[in-house]
Amino acid sequence: MNLLHRLRFPALVGSLFVLLILSSCEEELTTIGDSVIGGQPFSTGTEVYDVFAFNTDIDAVQTNKLSVYQLGNFSDPIFGKTEAQIMSQIQLSTENPSFGILSQDNEDSKDNADAAITTIDENETVTEVYLYIPYLTNSLTSDTDNDGVIDELEEADKENPDNDSDLDGVSNIQETQQGTDPLDSGSVDADSDGINDVDPKEEIIKNNFARQIDLDSIYGNKNVPFTLTVKRSTFYLRDYDPQTNFTEVEKYYSNIDYSSFALEELASVQETVKDKEILIPQEDDASTDDIDESKTFAKLSPGIRIPLDTDFFQNNIIDKEGSSELMNQSNFKEYIRGLHLSLNAGDDIMMLLDLSKASITMTYEYLFYNTNGTISDTSDDTPDEKRKKDYTFSFIGSGFTANAVNTFVNEEYPTEITNALAATEQAEKIYIKGGSGTYGKINLFSTDQAISTSIINEIKANNWIINEAKLVFYVDETASGNISEEKPTRLYLFNTETNQGVYNAFNEFSPDTDSPFGQYLNHDGFLEESSSGDKYSIRITDHINNIIQRDSANVTLGLTTTPNINIAGALTAKVNAVDQELPISSIISPLGTVLYANHPSSEDMKLKLEIHYSEAN
Repeated sequence: MNLLHRLRFPALVGSLFVLLILSSCEEELTTIGDSVIGGQPFSTGTEVYDVFAFNTDIDAVQTNKLSVYQLGNFSDPIFGKTEAQIMSQIQLSTENPSFGILSQDNEDSKDNADAAITTIDENETVTEVYLYIPYLTNSLTSDTDNDGVIDELEEADKENPDNDSDLDGVSNIQETQQGTDPLDSGSVDADSDGINDVDPKEEIIKNNFARQIDLDSIYGNKNVPFTLTVKRSTFYLRDYDPQTNFTEVEKYYSNIDYSSFALEELASVQETVKDKEILIPQEDDASTDDIDESKTFAKLSPGIRIPLDTDFFQNNIIDKEGSSELMNQSNFKEYIRGLHLSLNAGDDIMMLLDLSKASITMTYEYLFYNTNGTISDTSDDTPDEKRKKDYTFSFIGSGFTANAVNTFVNEEYPTEITNALAATEQAEKIYIKGGSGTYGKINLFSTDQAISTSIINEIKANNWIINEAKLVFYVDETASGNISEEKPTRLYLFNTETNQGVYNAFNEFSPDTDSPFGQYLNHDGFLEESSSGDKYSIRITDHINNIIQRDSANVTLGLTTTPNINIAGALTAKVNAVDQELPISSIISPLGTVLYANHPSSEDMKLKLEIHYSEAN
C-alpha cells in the first residue's frame, strides 16, 4: 500500500508536462472554433486575479476509523515535535475458540465413563506470542521482473540483461531463474546444479531468501534503533455513541491522552527499520522424508515483529477457553479492552502503519492422544504426544470491525506561527500541517462577495473559453530550513462546504491506477523542486468553469497536505472549539510546510490565480 511515496516532479519535467497539456488543449480548441464560431480565428490570453489566504488552527481531529495510523515522534523543522501513540482493540479470529483439538467441555469430561479414549486434558501451554505490524510499502517502485531487486535499484536490467547487482558473476535474471538472491554474492549457483558455489555444504532452496522491499511513510532517523512499548489498556473503546441511542459511531479525538489507562506491560523492545522481508524458520515435518522444512522460511512483508509476554496470553486467553469472555467479539472486547502502543520520547522516527493488516500470533503446545489409526489397539498409542498450533488475533481488521485511536501531542508552536494563526487579516504566509495541525483557507477574487460576483460576471461577459486555471504556491525555504526530505509531496485543495477535492475525476489523467501518486496528474499539486524555488501548482480549471459556466458558488477553499488524494470522506475536527468536518486525507499525514501568500520581495512568487483563456477575434 502506497501512501507517502516521496515522488518529486523536477521543474523541467513539470514544465514539459504543462506544455503538453496546453498544446493538446489548443489543438482541441481550434477544432471547436471552426465548427462553433464559423471558423473565426482564436486569440489566447492570460489574466491574473488576487487570492486571499488565511490560517486556521485545529484543536483536535477525530482519529478512529482511519485507514492508517501514525506512531512515533516527528521533529518538524517548522512546527516542532509531534508525538503519536496508538490505542487499539484486538479481535478473535474465531469466536468461542477451542484450543488444541477438544473443546473445554470435552476436556472437562475426560473422567466420565462414557468419554472416548482420546478425550484427555490437553494442557495447552503458550510458548511464544508475536506482534506484527507491516510497514507501508511503495507500490510505484515494484519488482517487475520478480528477481528480488526492486526496479529502482536495477533500471539497467531493462536495457542490460547481464546486470549483476551483487557482482558475483551471475546476472540478476539468471539468479531469478535459479531462485537465488541477486543481492547476496554468497548465494550464487552459477551452474544451476543445486549446490552453493560459495559453500558447497549449503543446500540451494529456491526463493528461500528475504527480498528487499521499498518502504514508504517512515520519517526521521531510520538507521537508529527505536524502542516500542506495548501495554494492555483498561480503557474501553465503544463502537457506538450512547448519546445517540447507539445509532452513530463513537468519535474519539486526537487530544485525549490514553497513556494513563495503559497499565500492564507486554513488551518493551528495541527495534530498527529493516527493508527486507521477515524470515520465520519452519519446523521439519516428519511425514515428508525428502524435504527438510527446518531449512525453509515463511515470509512476512517488512514490518515490526516483536515478542509479547506469554504469561499474559496464558492467563487471559488459553486459561479462559470455554468462558463467557471468549464467547463472542463483543464480550472479548469488553474483557480484554485493548493495547496501547508508544515509542520512547527520544526516538526520532515516525511511521504510518496499516492496522488492518496487523496481527498477534499466539503459538501454544497441547497434548494429543495419537492412536496411530488403530483405535481398538492401544499398544501403539501415544496419549502424551505434544503438538503445536497457532491462534491469530487481528487489530481493526480489513473491514474496520474494531476500533483504534491515534493520540497526537504537538509541541507548542513558535511565536511566529502562533501569531499567524491568531491573526484575522489576510496572511502573508500559509502554515499547513497534517494531523491535528493547521490548514489554510483560500478565497478567490476577493473576500467581499459583491466584488467577487462583479469579477465573475465580467469574465462571463467576455465569453472566454477557459483553457487552464491554476494556483501556484511557492515554498518559504527559509522557514523550512531547506529540508526537502520532509516536505509534503502533495497538497490537497478542497471545497470547505463539501470537503471534496476541486478536481473532476472524469477529466483527469491517471495512467497508474494502482498508486495514489499516479492519480489526477493534470490536477497536479505535487512538489516541484527547483533552484529558483520549490513550488506546488494546482490546476482548478474545472472548478473555475463550474463557477463561470454553471453558476456554482465561489466557495472558500481549504488547503492542506495529503499522502493520498484518493482517500474519500471526512471526519469531525475541533476548530476554535467548534465542530466541523475535515478531509480524512489530511488527518493521516504528519508533514507540514510554509507557503507564501504575499512574498515580501518577489511579485512572481506571490500567490495568485492565473487564468489562461481563448476568445474569438
